[in-house]
Amino acid sequence: MFIHKKTIVILVSLIVAATIWVGAATNLVDQHGVLSGRVVSQNLVAVGVFVKEGAVLANVESITGAAPAARATRDGVVREILVKPGDIVRAGQVIARIEPVVK
Repeated sequence: MFIHKKTIVILVSLIVAATIWVGAATNLVDQHGVLSGRVVSQNLVAVGVFVKEGAVLANVESITGAAPAARATRDGVVREILVKPGDIVRAGQVIARIEPVVK
């Protein structure tokens, strides 16, 4: 009987953890690029960094130098970066995902 109770407790714990994880993932806001080009390392934001609305998330090469390809659309913590230096991105592509800060 003890083994069955232990198994049930583990299964319930896994279900609760999965529910929390899915709930947190649905709160992420996609940050889309507005320029196409090759991502440069200058100003590429890192995971876990708090950013304010308007902060540069990634730059791409341009004729005049590095230009912002994506900016944060709201205050929050960067949870995912979907590009790395050297990647070719297109306008409209998701560059990063931000977990918004509840005010």
